[in-house]
Amino acid sequence: MKRAWTGWTLAAVIALASAPLAAETPQREKIAATVAARHDATLEALKDWVALPTIAAEKRGTPEGAEYMLKLALDAGFQQAKIIPTDGVPAVFATLDAGAKTTVGIYFMYDVKQFDPAEWSTAPLEATLVDRPGEGTAIVGRGVVNQKGPEMAFLAAIKAIQASGQKLPVNLVLVAEGEEEVASTHFDQVVAVPEVQAALAKAIGVFIPSANQNRDGSAGITLGAKGAVEFQLVVGGETSDKYPKTDIHSSNYARIENPAWRLVKALDTLVADDGHTPAIDGWFENVQPLTPRQRELIAQSIKPGAEAGEKALLGVGRWINDEDYRTSLERFYSQPTVNIQGLVSGYTGEGGKTVLPGRAEAKLEFRLVPNMTKAEAVSKLQAHLARRGFDDVRVTVSGGYGPNETAEDSALIRAQKKLFEAQGIPYTIRPRNAGSWPGVIFNGPPLNLPASQFGLGRGGGAHAPNEWFLITSTDPKVYGLDEVTMAYVDYLYVIAEEAKK
Repeated sequence: MKRAWTGWTLAAVIALASAPLAAETPQREKIAATVAARHDATLEALKDWVALPTIAAEKRGTPEGAEYMLKLALDAGFQQAKIIPTDGVPAVFATLDAGAKTTVGIYFMYDVKQFDPAEWSTAPLEATLVDRPGEGTAIVGRGVVNQKGPEMAFLAAIKAIQASGQKLPVNLVLVAEGEEEVASTHFDQVVAVPEVQAALAKAIGVFIPSANQNRDGSAGITLGAKGAVEFQLVVGGETSDKYPKTDIHSSNYARIENPAWRLVKALDTLVADDGHTPAIDGWFENVQPLTPRQRELIAQSIKPGAEAGEKALLGVGRWINDEDYRTSLERFYSQPTVNIQGLVSGYTGEGGKTVLPGRAEAKLEFRLVPNMTKAEAVSKLQAHLARRGFDDVRVTVSGGYGPNETAEDSALIRAQKKLFEAQGIPYTIRPRNAGSWPGVIFNGPPLNLPASQFGLGRGGGAHAPNEWFLITSTDPKVYGLDEVTMAYVDYLYVIAEEAKK
């Protein structure tokens, strides 16, 4: 979609340039004009990036994804960028020295989730522009909101500052991984590289570009995120000789054990009889309960009508135990979970096949809260199964990391508050995100840095069919691509100001 330099485009430039400032942004009108003039180029760059997926679970798009990420960083003005090898998918490390007193770390993920084209209304890798009634024009494609759209807007922001003859108000250190969607299996290896660690140690914090704006224009601030551990439980001929090596006739179940039943029995021990409370031995030993301030933040985040809208979005009619909305939210942010993602065994086609499966597998994940760790969770799982005699159940951990937390008075969070207040954007603060990102890699030792998410704009469908990101908005309260880009411009200047305090 070409965006001609006509009246409405000029109006958009004026609106971008005249937005209230949270800190002095030099040559803001010029930067806004540059952002608007480069709209088509930014959009095309996003489309090109979507067309090149990196999917670690499928070993797809590697090392091409890292090479492309390297090119994007250099094109955006990073003076140096290099590929960092890992035992899995490579990462990218880049630095931009603006001669500033403050350094900020930026975390990117360049990988995306798997997809089934048959489930999509448009081709997942073609990044199609579609109309969203009542909202504007959105781009649909795998990775557009999680996280390539917000990340491309950030790159466009630093390009526009430099193209306008300005130096960035902060120095930047970028780390980009290609395994976030498999729980950042080897990301700790990247940050452990002495050169990378030394560069990040100079930063006042690290943030990931995100789309955190709601349909009414309000925004969200999160003070952390749950940790995540992905793993598989396997039972079958490969784990014990009491199971067949392949599917056999079901009549043999009279004398040969069925691995599917064995797996079901093992899984049943992981949760209480209510079907959702974790029952792994010692699971809650180190769980940190919500503080009074965190409960207050949750209560303050509740808006009229939010519960009905959330239930409709999720396709459910009630919460666990028929709890009220506030209680469900407290559970959402504070409960560590043991979730079954999928179960695979035997014949799953139409009709019956009268087989005894030779193998059964469950894909699971933990969500961890402070003060839990990945090592603790995995160790307790293994010990729990061993105590119950499940030595024939193989545990394979494919990735994971612990939770992260950042103080409400850190410079990154203060800057978000200041920006939102100056631009008249209502916002709520959540104690943590119930989803996960590997902020603990920065938040924990040896760096011990604040780690946060930041970004405006809207999108949806992450990990699902028809993932979308808003490009042009018909509601002035909700940001489209250009407004999101300018929000990153302003945020960098506000961070520079807050870092002085």
